[in-house]
Amino acid sequence: MTWCSMKKLNRVYHPYWDWEEINFNMWGVVDDKKKWIKKAVTFTGDHKKYGRFMLRVVSEWPISCENALTDYSINRKAWVGHAAVALAIGCPENIVREAWGSLTDEQQFLANREADRAIQIWEHNYRQSKQLYHDMDGEMLF
Repeated sequence: MTWCSMKKLNRVYHPYWDWEEINFNMWGVVDDKKKWIKKAVTFTGDHKKYGRFMLRVVSEWPISCENALTDYSINRKAWVGHAAVALAIGCPENIVREAWGSLTDEQQFLANREADRAIQIWEHNYRQSKQLYHDMDGEMLF
């Protein structure tokens, strides 16, 4: 069974004061908006570094990830990207959203691919930790 054919995860809520992202200014403010947009463009334009921080988010922020990534009504790729920038440089998500429009189509494609990968890894690890995979006694589905 592939990840894309799996049942959606049940929605899990956590109070905002427990979210790890709060400690990294994801919902905060900055004093020099233009400076922070430039920093965010530079960071998000490097898909490899951006992707490494996305993987750190899905590994290091269990509460924030469970709260956000079990919510299929949000743009989960955007969330993991915003979280990665917050973790890496302490930049708020509203700045990252604005910076996103300055990236080329190719940079956006590569960043989205990294976000997809991070989300798939998180979902796989989450399902394993919650024992949500079914034991099929070695049967293969075709």
